[in-house]
Amino acid sequence: MFRRTFWFTTGVAAGVWATTKVNRKLKQLTPESLAATAANKALETGQRLKDRAVGFALDVRDNMAQREAELAEVLGIHENPELPAPWRHAAVENHRSDNSSNPKYIEAPMYSYNRNEDH
Repeated sequence: MFRRTFWFTTGVAAGVWATTKVNRKLKQLTPESLAATAANKALETGQRLKDRAVGFALDVRDNMAQREAELAEVLGIHENPELPAPWRHAAVENHRSDNSSNPKYIEAPMYSYNRNEDH
């Protein structure tokens, strides 16, 4: 009698376990679940690619700065060279005025006349 009860209980437990496993697998294979899994994997892959690209860009920037420093040292270029004075153009307001010894100056225009800059 105990033997039959033991095997009956074992069979019931095995059936419940198998049913649970099959139901979980069926839920994983529904279209919604497959789409969510694919989307999550795509996001993870995109994040990994982004991290690698950012790392690559930072490495390039570091190496570029290092190479610029090497070239500046070899060529003898100083960090902060003196810049030339800004261009000034004499603006003649009235050529008949008595103040011809004190011409007024205007600064160079802040914009360029080159229309190909923005293209």
